[in-house]
Amino acid sequence: MRAQLLTILFLTLSHYSLKASHLLIPMDLDQSNHLKAYGLSYWVLEKEISIDWLLNYRGGSFVLPHIPSIEKECKLRNIKYEVLANAQYNNILSNIGQANVNQDVMKLEKAPKVAVYSPKNKQPWDDAVTLVLAYAEIPYDVIYDDEVLLNKLPEYDWLHLHHEDFTGQYGKFYKMYHNAPWYKEQVREFEASAANHGFKKVSHLKLGIAKKIKDFVIGGGFLFAMCSATDSYDIALAAEGVDLCATIYDHDPADPEAQNKLNFERGLAFEEFQLEKNPYVYEYSNIDATRTRKVKENEDYFTLFEFSAKWDPIPTILTQNHTRIIKAFMGQTTSFNKSTIKPNVLIMGENKIANEAKYIHSEYGMGFFTFYGGHDPEDYVHYVGDPPTDLNLHPSSPGYRLILNNILFPAAKEKKRKT
Repeated sequence: MRAQLLTILFLTLSHYSLKASHLLIPMDLDQSNHLKAYGLSYWVLEKEISIDWLLNYRGGSFVLPHIPSIEKECKLRNIKYEVLANAQYNNILSNIGQANVNQDVMKLEKAPKVAVYSPKNKQPWDDAVTLVLAYAEIPYDVIYDDEVLLNKLPEYDWLHLHHEDFTGQYGKFYKMYHNAPWYKEQVREFEASAANHGFKKVSHLKLGIAKKIKDFVIGGGFLFAMCSATDSYDIALAAEGVDLCATIYDHDPADPEAQNKLNFERGLAFEEFQLEKNPYVYEYSNIDATRTRKVKENEDYFTLFEFSAKWDPIPTILTQNHTRIIKAFMGQTTSFNKSTIKPNVLIMGENKIANEAKYIHSEYGMGFFTFYGGHDPEDYVHYVGDPPTDLNLHPSSPGYRLILNNILFPAAKEKKRKT
C-alpha cells in the first residue's frame, strides 16, 4: 500500500515538473516579428511581471511566465513563442550557467519610463525611434524645451534625442531650405522659445537644454541619440561660451577663433574634432564620416562586436541580435570617425574597412549614453520630405532591434550596476 502511494506521488510530482510554466520568445531567425517581441516584453513589465532576458541565447530570447493573457497577447501581436516545461527551462538555465558558455540571464523587473525630446509641431522628417516605439506599441511622452527647463527629466528613465541641432544652426539646412515654409516657421518658433525662457539666442537656449540633459545622465538617466543629435550635442557642450553661428543663423558673426576655444572635456563622447565653419555646408564637424567615407551602397555594412555575457553584460545587452552583420544607412551624421571618439567610449559596431564607428556607448556619471549613427535603419538615404518607413514591411529589422535593446536596458539597470 505504501509503495503504491509513493508511486502515485512520484507520478504526480513528475507530471507537475513537466507542466508547462514558461513562454520562450525566440529572438533568432525563428522569430517572425522581432520588433513586436520587445513591445510584448515591455507590456509584461508594465504588469509588474519580471522577465528573463537570455543574453546570447537564440538571438537574445525572452522568457515570460506562461499566463493565458500573455499567450493570448503573443497571438494577437503575431509573435512566435514556445511553451517550456519547468524541467526544460531548468535545463536551458543550467547550460547557460556553464563557465565556458558565452550566455547569461538578465532579470528585467520594471518598465522604464520613456521620453522623446522633440518639437511638438510636425517636422519634415520622421524619426526612427518614434517609428519603432509606435510599431512595437511602447508608450512614450514627447517633451521639449519647456519640460526640460521645468526640470521634468528626472521623471523619466530613458531619453531619446529626436533629429536635433544643439548648436543653434537649424541643422545647417540654410542653403537648401531657408525659403521653405517649415524652415521659416522653425526659426520663428525657436527664437520665440529662446526669448520666452530668457535666452538671447537659440544657441544659448540649446546649450541650456544640453546641460540639463547632461545632468540627467550624470544623475542616472539613460540617453539615446541618433543622426545629428549625436555630434551636435557634444559640439554644443564643448563650445560653451563660444559663438559658432554665422550671421545667417543668429544675426551676428561667428567667433573666428571658435576652434581654438573648444573645451572637449565638457562633452560626453568626442574630442579633438575640427569644426566645419562654412555656414552653407551641410555638416558640423569631422566627427561625422559622411563626406569622407568611400563605401558603395551594396557594400555598406557594419559589424557588431561580441562581448562576454557574464563579464560585460551592458554591451552584451545592447548588441543582442539575430545577425552580427547589419546593413548600414546614411544620415546627416552617418557614422563617427574613430579619431574623434574619446578613449573611454566603447565602440559596439563598426565598419572596419572605412575605419568608422556606427554604434557607441559609455557610462557617464551614474548614467549611460548610446549614440547610433544614421537616420533610418531601413532607408539607406532618407531625404527631407520622404515618407516614413513602414515597419510592417520590416518586422525583424536588425538595425531597428538595436534601438529597442536600448529601450529595455534600463529595466535591468539597477542590477547591472551591482555587477
